[in-house]
Amino acid sequence: MNLDDIDRRILRELQRDGRVQNNELAKRVGLSPSPCLRRVKLLEASGIISRYVAVLDQGKVGLQLSMFARVSLVAQDAETIDLFIAAMRTLPEVVECYIMLGESDALLRVVVRDLADYRRFQATHLTRKNGIQNVKTDVPSEVVKQTFALPV
Repeated sequence: MNLDDIDRRILRELQRDGRVQNNELAKRVGLSPSPCLRRVKLLEASGIISRYVAVLDQGKVGLQLSMFARVSLVAQDAETIDLFIAAMRTLPEVVECYIMLGESDALLRVVVRDLADYRRFQATHLTRKNGIQNVKTDVPSEVVKQTFALPV
């Protein structure tokens, strides 16, 4: 699907406020409500809009820490990678997981209550049983920018 300027405006507005009513969205992007709703439905049907979510304040729900874990796997074969991926997908603490090219095999962002909670998580889940050989954890000292909006 080729995106025109109006589609991009719709996407920017929905990224800012996914709960905006269609009438208000139409006003913001300069359309009447019916064509605006049609465009939103097309963006959803094409998969450009994949879902709507509520973005929570991590600290206010008791998850004080984000930890970044650089993971080295025991091997780089398909079976080991598939085992690791399957395990990470089941863990709610792992909010982001990337298979990497470079020094690490994977990069995780893990959210936990505190450092003790992370140690328990690491000892239980970031182990050989999930195909992991080594973990190096980085602790951010400050969140400078965190956004879920893409620059469309």
